[in-house]
Amino acid sequence: MNAVTEPHLIHDTEVDTHHRALRFLTAGSVDDGKSTLIGRLLFDSRAILADQLDTLEKRAAGQPIDLSLLTDGLEAEREQGITIDVAYRYFATKTRKFIIADAPGHEQYTRNMVTAAAGSDAAVVLVDITKLDTAVDEVVLLPQTRRHSLLAHLLRVPSIVFAVNKLDALAQPGPAFAAVSKALRAFAQQAGIAVTAIVPVSALRGDNVTQPLDGEWATWYQGPSLLQVLESLPGVQEKVEGQLSIPVQYVARDSGEQGEGTGYQPRALWGRIAHGQVQAGDEVQILPSGQTAIVAEVRRAGETVAHCVAGESAGVVLDRQLDVSRGDWIVTPGSAKPTQSFEATLAWLDTEPAVPGRKYWLRHGNRWVQARISAIEHRLDIHTLAEQDAQELKVNEIGHVRIETQSPLPVEPYTANRLGGSLIVVDPSSNRTSGALLVR
Repeated sequence: MNAVTEPHLIHDTEVDTHHRALRFLTAGSVDDGKSTLIGRLLFDSRAILADQLDTLEKRAAGQPIDLSLLTDGLEAEREQGITIDVAYRYFATKTRKFIIADAPGHEQYTRNMVTAAAGSDAAVVLVDITKLDTAVDEVVLLPQTRRHSLLAHLLRVPSIVFAVNKLDALAQPGPAFAAVSKALRAFAQQAGIAVTAIVPVSALRGDNVTQPLDGEWATWYQGPSLLQVLESLPGVQEKVEGQLSIPVQYVARDSGEQGEGTGYQPRALWGRIAHGQVQAGDEVQILPSGQTAIVAEVRRAGETVAHCVAGESAGVVLDRQLDVSRGDWIVTPGSAKPTQSFEATLAWLDTEPAVPGRKYWLRHGNRWVQARISAIEHRLDIHTLAEQDAQELKVNEIGHVRIETQSPLPVEPYTANRLGGSLIVVDPSSNRTSGALLVR
């Protein structure tokens, strides 16, 4: 590995403890330059291995390297020059580690963008300035730029950054960037989106991606580079304080002796803590049964520990035998109430429209239940952001719906609990992931 291509690897002790690894996705319309931008970040941060660079140089045959190939790994992606699936890449600077998700721009792959956004700390929405008419008084944004921004907002991605790309293709980039920034801020204000930053970049040339602008660009933009913005963003920490919430993933029976004098065979209820923390002596409730028990022991990675907090996988051993299985929830008593009817925001991802009355499968945590859409309250017009009456939701449309389930679920508002408030919708006939539900 040579000095030019050697990635900068850092140890946890080198990273500021207040700056945990940042998970962010790139989103936007088709050919806005998302894959090229990620390739530029990897290239400039020296996170490309020597053999990868050699392959790219041979493929380029003397021409400039196509950095988008660093993320477009599927054969179909390379052949068509588009991104189809979400590609994850990792790199680090001297102050931060990053996990990047490159999301597709095509409408038919919007479901993949939703998947990437659901676990992200930030979204970088690219805007190709060459596709916009910047000479008019009010610049009209592309539909997919608006849609991806709205989805990131609805999925409660904490930080949303707009990267205005391809400014190197314009003779007068300063006025054009100002016009697009004005349009983005007007749209964000109308949609209730808190914009973290609007940054001009050229992913192809590398302008303002990792290093601040200089030369003529610096006369109209004195802000940070995109990487500087990303390094300053807060990572999302699961909520450690407050009520406990653990979706049970599996139940493991101990091979040791039975509990003394009880005939009780201890079992560990394993799951990743979604909210709160747990320690021995805590009273917990099992949902949907409603039974309560005391935590006798907490385990992590096979060892007994004092406590576990949100974001960690924990094994909870109870003081008595209860009927608990995969899909149940361990919660603070009284903190959640199972229900069979709730309202939610539905992002529809299937070519078959969502219609009231049709049955679907829902997955909440680790539980599958049958359900139906009992009503569509309205559909959101992504162009005007107005709420419209609707009898169905077509592919990539967003609406407000009422859901009825066959069995009760302990759902919570998505704003309070990202895991407890989100569900996926699956078509029972095709097994396609048809939609994403966010409990209101």
